[in-house]
Amino acid sequence: MNKLNVLILGSGGREHAIAWKIHQSPILNKLYVAPGNSGTLKRGENLDVNIHNYDAIKNCILTQNINLLIIGPEDPLVNGLHDQLEDDKDIHNLIIIGPKKSAAQLEGSKSFAKKFMLKNNIPTADFKSFNITNLNEAKIYLEESSPPFVIKADGLAAGKGVFICETLEKATNVVEDIVVNKKFGAAGEKIVIESFLDGIELSVFVLTNGTDYKILPTAKDYKRIGENDTGLNTGGMGAISPVPFVDEVFMEKIKTKIIEPTLIGLKKENIEYTGFIFFGLIKVKNEPFVIEYNVRLGDPETQAIIPRIKSDLLSFLASINDKQTFKNMELNIEDTAATTVILTSGGYPEKYKKGYPIRGLENITNSIAFHAGLKLEKHKYLTNGGRVVAITTVDKNIPTAIKKTYTNIEKISFQDMYFRKDIGNDLI
Repeated sequence: MNKLNVLILGSGGREHAIAWKIHQSPILNKLYVAPGNSGTLKRGENLDVNIHNYDAIKNCILTQNINLLIIGPEDPLVNGLHDQLEDDKDIHNLIIIGPKKSAAQLEGSKSFAKKFMLKNNIPTADFKSFNITNLNEAKIYLEESSPPFVIKADGLAAGKGVFICETLEKATNVVEDIVVNKKFGAAGEKIVIESFLDGIELSVFVLTNGTDYKILPTAKDYKRIGENDTGLNTGGMGAISPVPFVDEVFMEKIKTKIIEPTLIGLKKENIEYTGFIFFGLIKVKNEPFVIEYNVRLGDPETQAIIPRIKSDLLSFLASINDKQTFKNMELNIEDTAATTVILTSGGYPEKYKKGYPIRGLENITNSIAFHAGLKLEKHKYLTNGGRVVAITTVDKNIPTAIKKTYTNIEKISFQDMYFRKDIGNDLI
């Protein structure tokens, strides 16, 4: 196989983790990350490119002679970047990791995803969709349902568009906030109200060419800002991998009831798929249900699952369009455990300040610091986002990995630093 020039789009902890892995590949020639962050600087070359600017991306692909593109975040996928590149007569033989616009609706529209699951008998919570024109019906539906109520903005809301409300009053206010007050802009023009599923959540990831698939390590992430899963939803406060309760029997259920019907359903609708699918699942009385689809790798789960992949990930990505080769490849996973804990700026997921110096990253041992909201200025690391850095440890089991992660966190400091101290505790 010829050596490849690879471009990763994105600037978060997920993209740093992907770059960290791709950098190890024997078939890599040059690695570029656009726009990247202070962590990806050490693994490849950062390019000052706006991931929403098509011409800038195209120019970058042509000038750097890119062979393989990994689209990290969801926005460019939902907006049809894959389609634009494929239809562009100037771009040839580019391997694109990330689905086309039609498939990206699985994440881009909650109502599309729910209808898709209903059509294909994929287990999920009961639901109804509403918008501004039938807002009163939404309120009646809530009155006729029993709490807790699950309310979701239909479109992309950076992981913050899901609300679990214990009272009718709170649920009604959330509906008003999303649809009338436009809390999430166009993403909230439609809402989905679901029945509440009581169980334990997990994340399952596959890499697929639409026919065959490889299962990546499982993970469990922690979305709420507060310990014991309290407070506001965030983009994720930490993750562990693997999920201890996913045995062979349960994984077989996930394959036959969820993964395979999803791929068959996409084929039935002539929707091509190349890239990662993230199944946000919940285990209810030993049965898996789909909470949501994402059409890319999750953040912060990526920081926990990527270090456990033994195989050369780039070889799998490079072979994705070669059906026979991809089918015959075996993805090897390390028999280890990984934990990742996110250090955030005080005030996140609401208002927070940037630009504080971060100290102690150089003192970390036996863990990896995946940079997210961090920038390098005059040889100093400064906070530059809500989720600043993910501290990941791979070890023989979850308790030892957790212990080492928190030991390393004690060495790090910046003003108003916050992190959850209970990541993984529920699984020990």
